[in-house]
Amino acid sequence: MRLGSIILFVALCSFTAYYVYEPIPENIEERWKLMLTNSFFRTLSHLADLCESVGLIDYMDVMYVITLLEKIVPVSDEYVKVTEENFDGVEVVLYQPKQQGEDADLRRAVIYLHGGGWCLGSSRMSPYDLLARKIVIELDAVVLSVEYRLAPAHHFPVPYEDVYRVVKHFFQKGVLAQYSVDPERVAVSGDSAGGNLAAAVSQQ
Repeated sequence: MRLGSIILFVALCSFTAYYVYEPIPENIEERWKLMLTNSFFRTLSHLADLCESVGLIDYMDVMYVITLLEKIVPVSDEYVKVTEENFDGVEVVLYQPKQQGEDADLRRAVIYLHGGGWCLGSSRMSPYDLLARKIVIELDAVVLSVEYRLAPAHHFPVPYEDVYRVVKHFFQKGVLAQYSVDPERVAVSGDSAGGNLAAAVSQQ
């Protein structure tokens, strides 16, 4: 009986170490937070594999839980005006500084494309909302966060086409003037899949 308990304890410790421990450089801040986040993603991925293998639900439908957990309703605050717009049929979340400059001052702008492997993510997720607000405040910039359509419902090149339509729409003289944006100071940026889309759209 005692041997069985020891084996069970060792197995449990090994299982926990596998899910939680990740070799991370010492100079990284909040290493445990990173380890726990990684273990959450790993656990969810294994659950998604299991659900798909027994025919309960598709892998990506399970992984989409990440997007749902982080989703918020973007709202204005004392520094940033937030509106949800439609640019040529594509949903966007627009962040603008509330403090107005001189009439002659044109602002820079950042068109931001969220990550998520083309299957996950949303411009309305809390981390992207926080990032957009930080860019607005620190750069006095207009931020356009694009809600491009996702796979598997929408295959390539739909996400690319959505982003390209938004960029073309934003660069119209009337739209730039509406948001007081300098056409010479517009960046297209993103992370992960969004970085790929940013590079492709910029080249085009």
